[in-house]
Amino acid sequence: MASFHSLKTLAIVALAISSFVQVTLGDIACENLNENSCAFAISSNGKRCVLEKHLRRSGEEVYTCRTSEIEADKLKDWIETNECIEACGVDRNALGISSDALLESRFTNKLCSLACYKHCPNIVDLYFNLAAGEGVYLPKLCAEQGKSARREIAEIRSSGLVAPAPESEVKASNFMIAPAMPPF
Repeated sequence: MASFHSLKTLAIVALAISSFVQVTLGDIACENLNENSCAFAISSNGKRCVLEKHLRRSGEEVYTCRTSEIEADKLKDWIETNECIEACGVDRNALGISSDALLESRFTNKLCSLACYKHCPNIVDLYFNLAAGEGVYLPKLCAEQGKSARREIAEIRSSGLVAPAPESEVKASNFMIAPAMPPF
């Protein structure tokens, strides 16, 4: 019985070491990741991994991980830690990549917390770029938490279709306003 326990322990240690070696050697391919490590991972070529859900004819839901076209800034070979998932308030089962979470004040509070913002560069980089795509500067949004953050979030909601503030107010607030889009 003791030898079975030893073999089981040895197998667990070997599995842990092989996973560490794979990550250390930089051999991460999104398509090889399971659904529990896909979201917020970055492949060896610096592309972000995305979790997708497919429905089979039988009605069974199947999750797959694939490489997106979105590049991470200066990061490669990265599987996000559970500590950062928790600290930043993201979901390991998130499907795709979206800026929608920035609309939720609870999420932005966690994203802007010291535990996330200072220690989780992968997640902060992702949401920095998503916010920028919506015309919002993430460091300013975090600095404004509790002050005029609602105004910044309103800009995200409207995708830049808010009426511009008077020029003196724009200078005073010192944040980016997305240019107005022409009506369709």
